[in-house]
Amino acid sequence: MIKSHNMTMLVDFYELTMASGYFESGKKDTIAYFDVFYRRNPDGGGFAIAAGLQTVIDYVKNLNFSEEDIEYLRKKGSFSEEFLDYLKNFKCTCDIWAIPEGTPVFPGEPLITIRGPLIEAQLMETYILLAVNHQSLIATKTNRIVRAAEGRPVMEFGSRRAHGESAAIVGARAAYIAGAAGTACVKADIDYGVPATGTMAHSWVQVFGDELTAFREYAKQHTDNCSLLVDTYDVLKSGVPNAIKVFKEFNPEKMSIRIDSGDITYLSRSARKMLDEAGLFECKIIASNSLDEYLIRDMLIQDAAIDSFGVGEKMITAKSEPVFGGVYKLVAVEEDGEIKPRIKISENIEKITNPGFKKAVRFYDKNTNKAIADLIMLADETIDENKPYKLFNPEFVWKKKIINDFYVKELAKPIFKQGKLVYNERNTEEIREYCKEQLDTLWPEVKRFENPHQYYVDLSEKLWKLKNDLLEGHNFK
Repeated sequence: MIKSHNMTMLVDFYELTMASGYFESGKKDTIAYFDVFYRRNPDGGGFAIAAGLQTVIDYVKNLNFSEEDIEYLRKKGSFSEEFLDYLKNFKCTCDIWAIPEGTPVFPGEPLITIRGPLIEAQLMETYILLAVNHQSLIATKTNRIVRAAEGRPVMEFGSRRAHGESAAIVGARAAYIAGAAGTACVKADIDYGVPATGTMAHSWVQVFGDELTAFREYAKQHTDNCSLLVDTYDVLKSGVPNAIKVFKEFNPEKMSIRIDSGDITYLSRSARKMLDEAGLFECKIIASNSLDEYLIRDMLIQDAAIDSFGVGEKMITAKSEPVFGGVYKLVAVEEDGEIKPRIKISENIEKITNPGFKKAVRFYDKNTNKAIADLIMLADETIDENKPYKLFNPEFVWKKKIINDFYVKELAKPIFKQGKLVYNERNTEEIREYCKEQLDTLWPEVKRFENPHQYYVDLSEKLWKLKNDLLEGHNFK
């Protein structure tokens, strides 16, 4: 687990100005509810993978304003001394619920819900979004790539192309949770236990003057697991033949070659033939070089002889769609002990929020244990698993869905209660295994890259009516 750190001042300045405004207007103790959710799956996929919760937990546990922070804010000249005194004693007393990392999720579902004093809940917006947006994006992209590899190991190689040091480290963690076999990033191994591995770069081969000498020197030091990069000069004329000579001389316990350029499909097939003719049937072939799920899929369709992949920039940056789009929206406040729903209205329909204190539940088929549908409902609603359930969708009345023989699970778990951590934190390995189990509950049609089956996510009838009433009765003055 990463060491504790204080990121309280990683906020947008407007969160501080709003916090100050709430304080000065007497609203600092108003209890508010905020939801974190996203509106669209990356890359047109059928789902996303929730990630970033552990980073959020570490952040919340360490929320406090230091003397240096207070002095910085004082010099800005925008805040009263009374407000700064309030910040000196600041700590989180919120209740927080969240969907565990590694869970497949869908647009509109509350990934995290925060309930607490308005100032506290507002100040956490930027960091929570940063953590959830980045890591959910990388986890989602990685899983697409891993699924394209059809069971072959995929290593995360992207540190040098990541958007900063933190992105490299927690990005490697998110990738591992979603199915990557390991990482090249040593710091991710130290902080999060993501297995770090690596072999050589082209510079190793160049330093020794000739390829054969470079391979021999490397093999001397790696008799247990020797992996040779064969494309520094010419893969088929020198790289593979020299690798074969060295493997036969040193006979390492495990051996592999890596191809990092050229027509990797053709080169891998030719290399496989050469290795087999030399009797090196156990030698593996690793491919790298700006790969993504589509390139990997095409290479395997074309019978590329590849045993594992190294994926860098297109995984760690989610290059095809580098923004997750999660948002942090007020959904209710408490007045005289009663929860009063709030709604944001927009000319863009997708930006109209679902009001109220809510939860998301998932229906599973009792016979297959596959996920059938999700339902977003008000927190006080319940479902009788002994009766058929009719999902409610007024926009598609002709396509009603009645569910039988099901069981239901609430997706979100309590994380903090009045600022105290109540969640049993999982290590990275446990989250990774959980993610694998949860992905197995989705039908293959939902996992398609193009035109995936649209998984059914609906609002309960009670929530839909609440939302509709607020829309129809809103006073625009």
